[in-house]
Amino acid sequence: MSDLPLRDYRPRDRLTRTRTEVGRPPVPAVDVHNHLGTWLSDDGGWLVPSVTDLLTTLDDVGVERVVNLDGRWGAELEANLERYDRAHPGRFATFCHVDWRALAADDDGRALVADLDASVAAGARGLKIWKDLGLAVRDAQGRLVRPDDDRVVRVVERAGEHGIPVLVHTADPVAFFDPVDASNERLEELGAQPDWWFGDRTRHPSFEDLMASLEALVAACPGTTVIGAHVGCHAEDLAAVGRMMDAYPTFHADLGGRLAEIGRQPRAFARLVAEHPDRILFGTDAYPPEPQAYRNLYRFLETDDEHWPYEGADDEAEPGSQGRWRVSGAALPPEVLPAIYRDNALRLGL
Repeated sequence: MSDLPLRDYRPRDRLTRTRTEVGRPPVPAVDVHNHLGTWLSDDGGWLVPSVTDLLTTLDDVGVERVVNLDGRWGAELEANLERYDRAHPGRFATFCHVDWRALAADDDGRALVADLDASVAAGARGLKIWKDLGLAVRDAQGRLVRPDDDRVVRVVERAGEHGIPVLVHTADPVAFFDPVDASNERLEELGAQPDWWFGDRTRHPSFEDLMASLEALVAACPGTTVIGAHVGCHAEDLAAVGRMMDAYPTFHADLGGRLAEIGRQPRAFARLVAEHPDRILFGTDAYPPEPQAYRNLYRFLETDDEHWPYEGADDEAEPGSQGRWRVSGAALPPEVLPAIYRDNALRLGL
């Protein structure tokens, strides 16, 4: 046994447990975190080849609207708006980005604000700030630009003046900032994606520094609704997310891409929802959207099933891509589900 490689270890689950199928949510859902554009594709093509097939999938799983975070700016924004929002009114809400490259031209933020103004005029429903801000974006002096940089604050304040939300993805899973050694819970994932590791302090800030910068940004923009992506950007510490919500009434969190984290702490997640039922937004970050990803998240939110894969189906033999663990359901009270699935998003204009 001492010679068995971990990659070859595939234990067979011997628990007898409940398996509850949840095919559709109790109300039509709004997926506030997804990617439908070309920005993240390997070949520059649309992540969703057929919008007709996508709509069929969404109808099957009870999703009435998807927030597309891939609008970017200019011609790319126009292409996304034309393909989704204008062609299918009410089914999509596309967010723009701003082009941080303007900062390399010694910009004081005015060009970024003008960029946002143009995107909102074109039809963007929100602003997406990605993790490259804080990890990679540099200004004309070569300085790393943090989320609470004055120039970023101007842009986020402007979004509030337009009445649109800002969805911010700061940092990444905590383990991506830890040493890559035998104690890292995402070791296999980082082995497959070494460019996702941000633990070199000579190149990247610490996770804690980035979270402090995110909080400073939220504090500096009390007139802007900020959605912390991936469970407030800190799914591993739901108490910290709750403290942010306590301190800042405009701070929200989406659930995108973090079932592997919240599913390991279902009672803590249920407490967060009980304390802040108006701040949690349903979202998957599952692209291209596929039924099993939706149904796994429905199952987590609605049932008390225990010890099941956060990816795939119950009989899935392979370890999940994010770590070798399973999840259990939060069994949220039925009366809070409409807010999580739909009402909170609609209140924010999504």
